[in-house]
Amino acid sequence: MPVTRLILTDFRSYAAATIEPGPGFVLLTGENGAGKTNLLEAVSLLTPGRGLRGAALGEMAWQGGSGGFAVAAKLGEIDIGTGTQAEAPERRQVRINGAAAAVNSLGEWLSVLWLTPAMDRLFTGSAGERRRFLDRLVLALEPSHAHHATRYDAAMRARNKLLAEEPWDEAWLASLELAMAEHGTAIGAARERTAAALEQRLAGAPEDQFARASIALEGWDGGDLAVALRANRSRDAAAGRAVEGPHRQDLAVSHRAKGMPAARCSTGEQKALLLGLVLAHAELVTERRGEPPILLLDEVAAHLDPTRRAALFARLEGRGQVWMTATEAPLFDGIAGASRFHVTAGRLEPA
Repeated sequence: MPVTRLILTDFRSYAAATIEPGPGFVLLTGENGAGKTNLLEAVSLLTPGRGLRGAALGEMAWQGGSGGFAVAAKLGEIDIGTGTQAEAPERRQVRINGAAAAVNSLGEWLSVLWLTPAMDRLFTGSAGERRRFLDRLVLALEPSHAHHATRYDAAMRARNKLLAEEPWDEAWLASLELAMAEHGTAIGAARERTAAALEQRLAGAPEDQFARASIALEGWDGGDLAVALRANRSRDAAAGRAVEGPHRQDLAVSHRAKGMPAARCSTGEQKALLLGLVLAHAELVTERRGEPPILLLDEVAAHLDPTRRAALFARLEGRGQVWMTATEAPLFDGIAGASRFHVTAGRLEPA
């Protein structure tokens, strides 16, 4: 469901700000550094994780404040709040309708997808970046994915620490490996389901201005993870990390028509592939969850030619709430019935 009110307190460049957007396009214009992306980041924090920047929580607090911050939103009749307190700047708290809740529970209320300029290097960057992107796609379809990812990472960190100490506590190691196997298997299965469903949708999508991608998973093919972890203890101890498991997976993307890896495509083609992939996934989320995800598109229009820009706006029309930023208002020409705001040095006003 769309955000109908967003309230920021001591967040990034905002000492205090309130925005009440409509259900469709939410267009934010302003100079570089005015705080447009900060608004998108605030919306992205309404889901599990560290938001679209992946920043430490302590970096999000307004420098002139007490050290904590708050982001509150109204979704229909639901009130969601998240933030930190000055005495615990790296401990995130969540409230749903005033009651304390787990961070991972946010995925049950809202699905949010985003594209930022930094993601233009997704296909040529690290496997870890693509894996985090993949997990956001999974989370939008299966909110329980956040729980399994958190549990898996905790068990893996504990196992890595235990392997660095000799002699090993065999019973504790076995317990941690069983936990990694349980949650790792769930992670792998959820990724497989999402990748298969998205690949099917991409294969049947009509040709338009956005090149169709083909996707597959690489790097780990499942199997009995508990057995593999036990067999690899000595190797993992030497490496200082687990060398097998879902944390070694990668998302392989290629240009469907050309049969070419996305990393070898031109910059424009990579941008089109990424946009097409996100749009196809948004349609899949709408079909599965019965409502469209919120899309956060940071400076996307500036990097598209007029034809592709018009095609993007047409494809997004009526597809739920879409937040977009740009330095110049004319980049949004052709969009009607939008909520428009101008951002100036941490201040908001209707445009």
